Amino acid sequence: MIISNKFKTASTYALVGLSALVLSGCANKAVVSYGDAQAVETTDINFGSTDLQKVASQMTDSLLSSPVVGTMTANKRPVVFVERIKNKTSEHIDTESITDSISTQMLRSGKFRFVDMTRVESVREQLTFQNEDALVNPATAVAFGKQIGAQYMLYGNLSSIVKSNADKSDVYYKFTMRLMDMESGLVEWADETEIRKTKEKSTFGW
Repeated sequence: MIISNKFKTASTYALVGLSALVLSGCANKAVVSYGDAQAVETTDINFGSTDLQKVASQMTDSLLSSPVVGTMTANKRPVVFVERIKNKTSEHIDTESITDSISTQMLRSGKFRFVDMTRVESVREQLTFQNEDALVNPATAVAFGKQIGAQYMLYGNLSSIVKSNADKSDVYYKFTMRLMDMESGLVEWADETEIRKTKEKSTFGW
């Protein structure tokens, strides 16, 4: 009888401990939810998603509304290649995401065509395989020397100036883009946009 009571008591403690462990695990479980991808990001002062969306949208709107570009695309779809944006800031910024957003919006406009220079080696390898490997039917192989050359190059820079003191920190970004005629070397379009972000010191620190 005594052994039975001790067993029951031990079992009760074990059950209580297990319940507490399960409840503790549930209490500490992270809750994940979807947010608005277009919402303004205010997590910190560094270059973020809102800044990327802003510069990509403003540059694309400026380019597509340019009278020169309007004439250029009136009766044809010029072929463009986009050079990756040069990051001249002190931050690690994925500038490829900026160029991807801009080129995607331009392509959606139906006014331009693009060549993807980041895939040149992959294309060359595939063409070599098609034309030299006995496994490929020669009648279906894509011939060398048929690719379209780009007529224009789109390129740009992202730079910043950072200032800070005991009271606040200030970051100024300038994003510049240009569209160059590959044959003449003339810059047919250029624009820039600016972003300033300030973070003030709070009573409880940064």
